[in-house]
Amino acid sequence: MSRYQLKVQNLRFAFPDGHQAVRDITLQIQPGEAVGVIGANGAGKSTLLSLLMGVLTPAGGEIQVGDAMVSRHTLPLIRQRMGLVFQDPDDQLFMPTVYDDVAFGPRNYGLDEDEVQRRVHEALNWVGIPQLVDRAPSKLSGGEKRAVAIATVLAMEPDIVIMDEPTTGLDPKARRRLIALLNGLHQTKVITSHDLDMVMDTCRRVIVIQDGAVAADGRPEAILTDGSLLDRCGLEAPLALQSCPVCHTHKVEGVLLPEQAP
Repeated sequence: MSRYQLKVQNLRFAFPDGHQAVRDITLQIQPGEAVGVIGANGAGKSTLLSLLMGVLTPAGGEIQVGDAMVSRHTLPLIRQRMGLVFQDPDDQLFMPTVYDDVAFGPRNYGLDEDEVQRRVHEALNWVGIPQLVDRAPSKLSGGEKRAVAIATVLAMEPDIVIMDEPTTGLDPKARRRLIALLNGLHQTKVITSHDLDMVMDTCRRVIVIQDGAVAADGRPEAILTDGSLLDRCGLEAPLALQSCPVCHTHKVEGVLLPEQAP
């Protein structure tokens, strides 16, 4: 079970051209929460993730993971507590075999090879691809690459898993498998996505970002059914909540959102 609270206080960031990408964001994410971060293109979602991981340095405010502040000096510790799955798995996979990619993080932290091997096999078993251990990542399908990328993060045994657009480029079957995988993870999850149906299926809290600021924060059944909020923020309701354009009936009437499920 996750142990660390993620706390963001008055976070600000501007690009060199002066564009304010993150404007005074304050939020707290409790251990074990599954949080979807949504917003239109350019809203500031990916910038926020980069700040959380210490890839970018904020102009003001602070980020705290448990008892540790995110700073240049604490990055090794922060990146043991939080792991980022990139939007494009090809940006994350660069070793000759799946084993080597998943082993890279633990090896980089000086773990002995027996422990590295244990973590690699546990991570690959967890994401359901132990048979790919000796394959070249470049020869895998998009869904397989995504699973390997998640395994590279899980092998570090982080408390918090951060994912940027995890369903991008996946076919329907791979997308369903990913949703099942996400729902099975016990770590705290922070997921940015334009796939609001996936957010509805995996998250019990939704944060809407608009122009670099938090526009709304609440339960998915409140946020994702608020048509005026979504329209104002350049979003549309999940397909599962939209009515049929022909018969004007709901497609999934009676389907439970995550927090309503027994």
